[in-house]
Amino acid sequence: MEGKREIIFDRLVYSCAFEKHRGYEEFIPEHFLGFQLSGETHAFHADGNTIIPENTVVLVTKNQLIRTIKYPSKSGKYQFLSITLDKETLQQYALENKMMVENRYEGKQKLYFEPDEFLQNYFISLTPYINKRKEATPRLAELKIREAIELLLQSNPDFKHLLFDFSEPYKIDLEEFMNQNYMFNVSVDSFAKLTARSLSGFKRDFTKIFGTTPKQWLREKRLEEAYYLIKHKQRKPSDFYLDLGFENLSHFYFSFKQKFGVTTSEI
Repeated sequence: MEGKREIIFDRLVYSCAFEKHRGYEEFIPEHFLGFQLSGETHAFHADGNTIIPENTVVLVTKNQLIRTIKYPSKSGKYQFLSITLDKETLQQYALENKMMVENRYEGKQKLYFEPDEFLQNYFISLTPYINKRKEATPRLAELKIREAIELLLQSNPDFKHLLFDFSEPYKIDLEEFMNQNYMFNVSVDSFAKLTARSLSGFKRDFTKIFGTTPKQWLREKRLEEAYYLIKHKQRKPSDFYLDLGFENLSHFYFSFKQKFGVTTSEI
């Protein structure tokens, strides 16, 4: 059974699964605050892997790629609640509360942090909307998002530098970024946006750095990593081909033989 993803009210999303479910690559365009109600989420991102256990609050920052695997609890159910802290609401909040941010957030952007009692109770207060015991009006939905902002700032005042930084993203180091994110199976256009470049600017800078096209480089990089995993780590292609951005196993086998002239079993 595939995982269920349901929008409870505008910007509040409930995810549920009854068996292990592997998600696809997701581009996170806005900050969101989430809570692991039951089960575990294994999140794969540019900085590595993070396990989000039950009763954990997560603050996921915008403009990044994440891939997840959902694991139900021993009772057989996976549940995750997330509420989007969209730019428009954050800008309005900053204006009304005279929030001036001159410096970028310098703290370590962990994927999650220890929730305090207020944040835990906040998410518990949202559960009646899941089972439809309550229906949220647009006004109430707006208030719940503002409450989330207040509680985040109460838990860590430095989060204001993260939440209310509306400056345009800087062009980031393209070589470093691609070497950290090549395994995500997303479009070249998405890679361009994530590095704060236009599509044409991304392709131009990419060719200048790597001496080839993004599509060709991604294919070569993923196959080289696959060769290393098979030869030196004794990994089976069926265990990792999705993690390297290949859409299916037959496509991987064909590409591998085409590049190296041998099958994976011949290495």
